[in-house]
Amino acid sequence: MSRQLQGDDIKTVQAVERALTILEVLSTAGSPVTVTELAEQTRLNISTVHRLLTTLSVKGFVEQELGSSKYKLGMKMFGIGNAALYSTDIQTLARPFLEELVERCNETVNLAILDGYEVVYLDQIESTNIVIVKMFAKAGSRGPAHCTGAGKVLLAGVPLDKLDKILQQLQMEQYTNETIVDLEIFKKELERVRQQNYAFDLGERDEGVRCVAAAVKNHEGKTIAAISVSGPSSRITNYYLNNELVDIIVDVANKISAKLGYNA
Repeated sequence: MSRQLQGDDIKTVQAVERALTILEVLSTAGSPVTVTELAEQTRLNISTVHRLLTTLSVKGFVEQELGSSKYKLGMKMFGIGNAALYSTDIQTLARPFLEELVERCNETVNLAILDGYEVVYLDQIESTNIVIVKMFAKAGSRGPAHCTGAGKVLLAGVPLDKLDKILQQLQMEQYTNETIVDLEIFKKELERVRQQNYAFDLGERDEGVRCVAAAVKNHEGKTIAAISVSGPSSRITNYYLNNELVDIIVDVANKISAKLGYNA
């Protein structure tokens, strides 16, 4: 049986609509719920709620709590929720936050992910400052991970068993006098980044360019992306980095992470 929504040309299947309403109640309840409570909150009669719960249970969407008559969401709902999170377009989701970031610091900001031992830049918003330095990073481009703030953050978020394999392939090419080319020193740098959740690039890829990057984490606490702020060392001084910019970028990265379901 279907019904017409007022003012729309959309028809809904009544049984499906009712089942989804039950799932919504269970998702916000915080604890298992009785059939009577579900009937009251959904404004359905008990027999209807019971029939729908039986079908949802058979399909794995809800479960009856052991030793009681209460119901809760099933593991299949957990899997569906995970699938929805993984299908989230990180570039689209992060864009408003990148715009906020550039408004707060007026320096070039980037969104990047890790592909093997390289950084892939998904998005970039350039600074409107008069003095703009030339940087290799552009949306759609790739870059070395060992000498970039975003690369360090992303590598630091890789599980240690997988990180060793990546580091074996890593070419520690020297771009400036500040580039870290010693693998053991670089491992210590990654450990520091892992503890802080942010990283610096103090002229390691491009002379006169400084960068700070922070980790973006998903609902499981895994680092899936990094955001970074880059600019000339004349503006991004040590004082500005440590007393203002780190707090700003970590704050914005945490906002994106929260949107992805991460709870620090």
